Amino acid sequence: MIEVLAKLGRGPVFLAGEVLECVITFTNPLSASSTSASSEMLAWASAQIHCQFHASENRVALPPSDGSKHDVQAENETVFVPNRGERGQCILSTPPKILFCDLRLDPGESKSYSYCETLPVDGPPSFRGQSVKYVYKLTIGCQRVNSPIKLLRVPFRVLVLHGKATRCPPCTASQAAPCPAETLTFFSGLKDYQFPQDEAVAPSNPFLEEEEGLKKDSRLADLATELLMVATSRRSLHLYNISNTRGKVGTFCIFKTVYKIGEDVIGTFNFSGDIPCLQFSVSLQTEESIQEEFQRRRGQPVSFTMHARHQESCLHTAQSSFSLPIPLSSTPGFTTNVVSLKWRLHFEFVTSGESAGSCLVRGSQSEAVTWTGVEQMEVDTFSWDLPIKVLPTNPILASYVSQFSSTNSITI
Repeated sequence: MIEVLAKLGRGPVFLAGEVLECVITFTNPLSASSTSASSEMLAWASAQIHCQFHASENRVALPPSDGSKHDVQAENETVFVPNRGERGQCILSTPPKILFCDLRLDPGESKSYSYCETLPVDGPPSFRGQSVKYVYKLTIGCQRVNSPIKLLRVPFRVLVLHGKATRCPPCTASQAAPCPAETLTFFSGLKDYQFPQDEAVAPSNPFLEEEEGLKKDSRLADLATELLMVATSRRSLHLYNISNTRGKVGTFCIFKTVYKIGEDVIGTFNFSGDIPCLQFSVSLQTEESIQEEFQRRRGQPVSFTMHARHQESCLHTAQSSFSLPIPLSSTPGFTTNVVSLKWRLHFEFVTSGESAGSCLVRGSQSEAVTWTGVEQMEVDTFSWDLPIKVLPTNPILASYVSQFSSTNSITI
């Protein structure tokens, strides 16, 4: 019996373009009955990263697979196929790397091997939606002589930085500074960035010796985090008039429309209009839409997911505000050839069909006058959607709430 333990040193969340490092330890556990003749032997071990894509048959119409590319060797249990038995199809994989050949372990002996691989920057982010799923895994295959392969799968999460400059539509609100969405630019090929020879992105420790590759990878992660901080820290006033067909209800104010996962979306209302607002609600939602060529039905509806909601009764309220947290476990906005994910704030307002003064009536004719609410009232409802941008965050922060474990193991 051999125990195989895989451990991700920094946590189970990474940015595309980073180097994933995993330490795999093979141990022959020592027991009371162990003797010198109870050594264990492994023929080989290999590791590979792959991304599995799964689509809902009711929502997504994928082109038929090419049967001429059927791999006969994949059916053989002695061939290393990382996605064997997985749902969906493998859309991305790295070259397999052999960890060792012919490993012999005496009782109580263990050996560790380090696996390092750069995560592709052209792949999709990790995502579990209503229509599609993108799941990343590191699969380690081990085989005894004349035995089938055993697979250890290590799931992890990938956050993607897009490499295109984005520009929002013209904003009607007055802005004192450039809109962050207009100046946001990320390079998709992090590895192509040339660092100055005499300048580091983050302070280095002179007492630690680092390999040049790992040091550069750390600086790339720091640079990406710095770019995200710059893109989401700029603020400019955005003012929107809230009105219906009868007149103005009030004003909504928000100071930025670009956020990182883990941040709070904060906005304020000023109900100074002629139409009294009885109640409002704000929902933080994602909009998952299938590209037209892959839709199961023409014009099929978009899927919405609510991540946070604030509701408040606001009759005779002059000002109000809300704060909606963006979960660290959520997926930032992205677009692939099959699906796109966008974020928005969805507003719903309930307004009175009468003036503010008619919303109260006298409760008694005594000297101490009491005012009470009316039993019935004509109301109007309307909704409004405000698009926002949600970007990734530091992967170390996202690791704290990840559903994946940094350590996985099997016994063979």
